[in-house]
Amino acid sequence: MIRVVLADDEAMMRAGVRAILTADPGIEVVAEAADGREAVELVRAHRPDVALLDIRMPRLDGLAAREEVTRAVPGTAVAILTTFSAEAYIARALSGGATGFLLKSGDPHELIAGVRAVAEGAAFLSPKVARHVIAELGGEKLGRAAAARARTERLTPREREVLALVGAGLSNPEIAARLHLVEGTVKAYVSAVLERLEVRNRVQAAIVAYEAGLVEEAGQAEGAGGVTA
Repeated sequence: MIRVVLADDEAMMRAGVRAILTADPGIEVVAEAADGREAVELVRAHRPDVALLDIRMPRLDGLAAREEVTRAVPGTAVAILTTFSAEAYIARALSGGATGFLLKSGDPHELIAGVRAVAEGAAFLSPKVARHVIAELGGEKLGRAAAARARTERLTPREREVLALVGAGLSNPEIAARLHLVEGTVKAYVSAVLERLEVRNRVQAAIVAYEAGLVEEAGQAEGAGGVTA
């Protein structure tokens, strides 16, 4: 059972997120907070598997709360709930090494997948958030795209396929099913990709995949008949 502490200053949003998460029999919301300070206190008290924090809250925002949670209860994974209007917060969080970003208005299945991913020690970035952040890079976009393409040239064709699917938000089991591989092999590929790209986690790898255009290429290949195994 994945135990979650949920924090959002809007009661209706908390109710909606709780309903989505508890629809999965493997997830339990053990406590709810209306601000960041309360969230940290509840995490200390309950020691959940995951703290799901709104990015903008009174008393302590989600990113500051994440830092305190990580220091106080390092065994609790943290995922951030965000909106398209929070680009500055997202950039700050990425530079700080945050590992989970979930879109409030996203697909409910994506929310559940993200919580499960961070609970298992992986990182998760909503594909829509990734596209939005990259679009906001403005004039830096072309230079970053060229740099990302150069970095992905270090990868084998199979590693690029895996990276594209990581960028699309797929979990290791989903990648394994898509590429007709065993999950252990996918884990090995993901580890190799992170090492070759010199990134710390799947979130940062996903950003590279988007900047390099690999996610768009994978989508086009799937539309033409699926990703080649």
